[in-house]
Amino acid sequence: MKRQDSGLLRLIAVFKLVKALTLIVVGIGALRLIHTNNAADTITRFAGKFSFNPGARYLDHFLAKIANLPPRDFRDVGIGSFVYAALFLTEGVGLWLAKRWAEWFTAIITGSLIPLEIFEIHRHPTVAKVIVLLLNIAIVAYLIVRIRRDSRA
Repeated sequence: MKRQDSGLLRLIAVFKLVKALTLIVVGIGALRLIHTNNAADTITRFAGKFSFNPGARYLDHFLAKIANLPPRDFRDVGIGSFVYAALFLTEGVGLWLAKRWAEWFTAIITGSLIPLEIFEIHRHPTVAKVIVLLLNIAIVAYLIVRIRRDSRA
């Protein structure tokens, strides 16, 4: 494996590991919200600790959405976050170790989620969603080219 290839593979691994860490934090947060009487107040206090503007439009919109969610929904978000985190951890660790199965696994999993990302962008477009979609398309394309090149060698 060339040094540049190893660097790109490790960069993808770091991207996947950061996504996994983010989902673990979201999962823990969601599960902690199950036992609170007022999730919106808890999130407002949390946002204040990290210097988010409590009157910001997006934060207010988010708080309005979660204010009336039942505990079951927080449980489902928590469990779903942990499942996706496990996938991203598997991809990230396998890619970091430059395992061939991880390249296939990442290409298949990431490629299979692209239609869902496109649908979500169609429903609620944001710049961040488009950037993540483009990154994921680039990752899949790179891994497919890499797998095909190495299989010919």
